[in-house]
Amino acid sequence: MAERLVTGDDAPGFTLKDATGNDVSLCPGSGRNTVVYFYPAAATPGCTKEACDFRDSLASLQSAGYDVVGISPDPVEKLAKFTAAEELTFPLLSDEDHAVAEAYGAWGEKKNYGKTYQGLIRSTIVVDPDGKVALAQYNVRATGHVAKLRRDLKLDA
Repeated sequence: MAERLVTGDDAPGFTLKDATGNDVSLCPGSGRNTVVYFYPAAATPGCTKEACDFRDSLASLQSAGYDVVGISPDPVEKLAKFTAAEELTFPLLSDEDHAVAEAYGAWGEKKNYGKTYQGLIRSTIVVDPDGKVALAQYNVRATGHVAKLRRDLKLDA
């Protein structure tokens, strides 16, 4: 299992394909904070709820200086359908080989219905403008996560 990131760590850089097939990179030094959230699978109930919560909070997050990107092991084509179906207004990125998830500590052992397997751990990492981890949350709940994140970032609800 990959080591989890903690506040103050250097955030691993990455370039991944978005739902339109274009490259998107984490760019330290952009002058903005980036919320990087990892979710297991597009178009599933929990992941849809979480994505729609980010969509509905995006304007206020951006006005507070935060950009949002979602990362899953889904292929670009599935992300495109999910983005269109839910009218998502932030990039979803494809990490099919889960290398970025591993680098962020968001890939590891999971247990479900008595079975143990390797998979994506629902996680959110906030990267500051200098490329440092400002906040790292693992095993987050899909429902209510964005509201909790806003409280943790001390943003108005």
